[in-house]
Amino acid sequence: MKKSELVFSAILIPVDFLMVFLAGLLSYRLRFYSFVAEIKPAIYEIIFKEYLNILLIASVVFIIIFALTGLYAIKSNRRIIDEIGKIFVACTASIALLIIFIFFRREWFSSRFIILVGWVCSILLVSIGRVIVRSIQHGLLRKGLGAHYIVIIGQDKNTDDIMSQIHQWPSLGYKIVDRYNHFDSDSQSKILEKLKIMKIDEIIAADPNLVKEEILFLKDFCYENHITFKYIADLFESQAAHIEINTIADIPIIEVKRTKLDGWGKIFKRSFDIIVSLILLIILSPVFLFLAIIIKIDSVGPIFARLDRVGEKGKKFKLYKFRSMIKDAQALKKDLVKLNERADGPLFKIKNDPRITRFGKFLRKSSFDELPQFFNVFVGQMSLVGPRPHEPEEVARYQKHHIMLLTIKPGMTGMAQISGRSELKFDDEARLDIYYIENWSPKLDIQIILKTPMAVLAGKSAS
Repeated sequence: MKKSELVFSAILIPVDFLMVFLAGLLSYRLRFYSFVAEIKPAIYEIIFKEYLNILLIASVVFIIIFALTGLYAIKSNRRIIDEIGKIFVACTASIALLIIFIFFRREWFSSRFIILVGWVCSILLVSIGRVIVRSIQHGLLRKGLGAHYIVIIGQDKNTDDIMSQIHQWPSLGYKIVDRYNHFDSDSQSKILEKLKIMKIDEIIAADPNLVKEEILFLKDFCYENHITFKYIADLFESQAAHIEINTIADIPIIEVKRTKLDGWGKIFKRSFDIIVSLILLIILSPVFLFLAIIIKIDSVGPIFARLDRVGEKGKKFKLYKFRSMIKDAQALKKDLVKLNERADGPLFKIKNDPRITRFGKFLRKSSFDELPQFFNVFVGQMSLVGPRPHEPEEVARYQKHHIMLLTIKPGMTGMAQISGRSELKFDDEARLDIYYIENWSPKLDIQIILKTPMAVLAGKSAS
């Protein structure tokens, strides 16, 4: 999912709200302050201030109906004519809902003209707003801005038709990087070489004659390299938890989604992270100051530890913690590897680590050392909930099925932390985090956040 697609889809909400609101204002203006009022004087004129309050509520209702009818589905290549059809249905449903509400309340103004004109104006203005936004988006796509860079695998007529339409219609949002007849070791090597110098967003298996083993090999390759995998419908029988079907050249293409955290899920989660982390940073600022003073008194060294971690799609970042170890503790790690209690996987953990300071023991036991990670969350390097952030050398020891842990941003807390924390074997921890990635929901995030303090208070060791 491209950031530009998320941005344009998010922009549609205020644009639609504004257009619906303007449609309501235009309806009021036409009814009470135009030739209509002279032809048919109003028996009862609603106070404008009262009308504005009604209009604001009605506009929110419209947006909710728009969302339920799929008008905010994140697709850059949706045709305008298809959107206008959905706008007609959504506006009609919204007006019908308002009419039903007015009928049962029996206390609003009785102006069929405003209802009728509001319906027509909402369809027209929302359609105009959509045309403007989509025209800007498609114009940028024609210039290559926000386009998906794709590799196509196949050699049949479907493959030729898809490539032809992509070349003919750049506003679809695709740029073809290369095409290969089959996905074998040779084409894999060539794609890996291209990945070193450019971004590849998607690989489409466009030929239904590709064998199952080849498709599965390609699917694993896409997961390992954080590339979206798409294929022609009915290519193979594997069960996919999350799929989305689109068409190119009237041929159905299925996208296998790695997580529900695509599209609006991603927007919601990021918005939630920003709001909550900012509020908590403000509330906890006195605690930050108090802990910082004690850390400086207790031992020599900086207040914060800046640790190398690997985040979403393998991007490295600096994770912030209150320093709980002696100065230059990382340099001593190589001498303690033989004492590692997590030898079952790539993680490094020592229960009575000799590098931990006196106050550091309290920080780790209480998990207060992790509070500065709210900064990482606020700037977008981490999320409040997600897989545990791992060190580069730990990620280097991942097995193939562990790569999915890098599909989303790491979290301050997660399924593993509330289900046993550091006592879990790494494979068990990975399975929990992968379950979270595949089954994310706002409700699940809130449940994990609420259970985290209880896990800490239960005396389980911190990460």
